[in-house]
Amino acid sequence: MQKHSADFSVLMSVYNKENPEYLRDSLMSVFNQTLTAKEVILIKDGPVTDELNSVICQFEKKHKELHVIPFEKNRGLGKCLNDGIKLCSYDIIARMDTDDIAKPERFEEEYNYLAHHPECDIVGSWIEEFISTKDNIIAERRVPQQHKEIYEYAKRRCPVNHPTVMYRKNAVMAVGGYLEQYFPEDYFLWIRMLMNGSQFYNINKSLLWFRYSPETIKRRGGWKYAKDEIIIQHNIYKLGFISLHVMIENIAIRFSTRILPYPIRKLIYKTIRKH
Repeated sequence: MQKHSADFSVLMSVYNKENPEYLRDSLMSVFNQTLTAKEVILIKDGPVTDELNSVICQFEKKHKELHVIPFEKNRGLGKCLNDGIKLCSYDIIARMDTDDIAKPERFEEEYNYLAHHPECDIVGSWIEEFISTKDNIIAERRVPQQHKEIYEYAKRRCPVNHPTVMYRKNAVMAVGGYLEQYFPEDYFLWIRMLMNGSQFYNINKSLLWFRYSPETIKRRGGWKYAKDEIIIQHNIYKLGFISLHVMIENIAIRFSTRILPYPIRKLIYKTIRKH
């Protein structure tokens, strides 16, 4: 397979608790694309384990385009991504998480779309969720394709799969980047970009294998997460993106889901994810 590179950056962030083998798989997928980036910015969010450092050093020696930026303290994903965006040399930036696996054609398809659609500021795709190995696909998360559908979908659910996005740096910076006081940071970024007139597009196929753990659903239940849902929806309402009626509907659905027993909540999550 002949590889080419283009003028875009890849932005990643790693912290102490991550799995070195997952990081290895993720970095391998970044450097084994049909279209590779001119630079890969990897933020070290505070001190990391020797095992993680070993993996990072191996890739640094092999790939001169990998630039590792260490920070003394763990500060959280939002702050790291904001700093990383500023450090990226190119206006087009591909986000990548350090435990997911990008399909070989991901960067090429997304970059080509942005290159041929200068009016578009962000492109994403579907994801395939897997457990243990990418051969064990358990679900596919599909998101709307066209901008108008994405805008309406965003009033109820996150309209973009964050680990798949490629966006224009100037459009993200125009709204102030990720806001750490809001959770989830990416959802609020998309809403602010939509409100600022940015055009969105999702490629109608999966371009990434997303590492999934059943423990995620188990952890995201209970009264704490239920109360967080109220805060999230109220913040979206304060931004002016949804009406009071939509906010109340969203809270009713999400709050009740969070406090349901785990087996029922698991069944609901399975139902809303499209296979």
